[in-house]
Amino acid sequence: MAALRSIFGGTKGKSSSKSSTSSKSSSKSPSPAPDYLMETPPLTPLQLQGYLPTTRNRIMSRELGEDIRSILPARQQIRSQWQLLYSLEQHGSSLHTLYRSIKPDREKYDKNGYVLVIKDTKGGIFGSYTNEYLHPTDTRRFFGNGECFLWKSKIVANEEGEPHVQFKAFPYTGLNDYIIYCTSKFLSLGGGDGHYGLWVDEDLMNGVSDSSLTFGNEPLSEGSTKFNILGVEVWKVG
Repeated sequence: MAALRSIFGGTKGKSSSKSSTSSKSSSKSPSPAPDYLMETPPLTPLQLQGYLPTTRNRIMSRELGEDIRSILPARQQIRSQWQLLYSLEQHGSSLHTLYRSIKPDREKYDKNGYVLVIKDTKGGIFGSYTNEYLHPTDTRRFFGNGECFLWKSKIVANEEGEPHVQFKAFPYTGLNDYIIYCTSKFLSLGGGDGHYGLWVDEDLMNGVSDSSLTFGNEPLSEGSTKFNILGVEVWKVG
């Protein structure tokens, strides 16, 4: 099930008197407007921090970031600063380095969200949002919750011929709990019936994306379930 840029969004009184024929009326203050009628303040524009001046291949853009942000949990939407924790260009092509770079200082109190961004050799840009940082587990254990989703995007021309981002998201379906599973050899999101929603190898060179029960997604890479990687980034929300 795909989700496209979805956002959260005189009384009369009686009195009597034996000595007077006058009557009194009472009035109540108007009730406040229901929450759903009150306008939500606009979000502060997104700020992307962490690119080096020498970084040439920047995958994340503010337009793409705003598309992803629009379907994050409300508490994450209000966070206007995203920090680049890992970039294949800046940190090197290694899953071990990615894990090390994004590990929070205080795991117990980590309330951040994380955006994985991949660019393949066909020009596709896709990835995931997770409520936990990606990390290898000592035992075969899936983690993550229903806030996680997969997404894909591509650059298309509008009616004026100007390029813009076409974005599609695939939220958690609840059909299984195969949300995130990572080892020292690969990272993966989504699964069921022998198919990964997204799978990337330890060298960050090759990947697979197929339809998965977990997210009800279509393959994230165009034309094939297998893809070759040009770039990878991980952003911390907040």
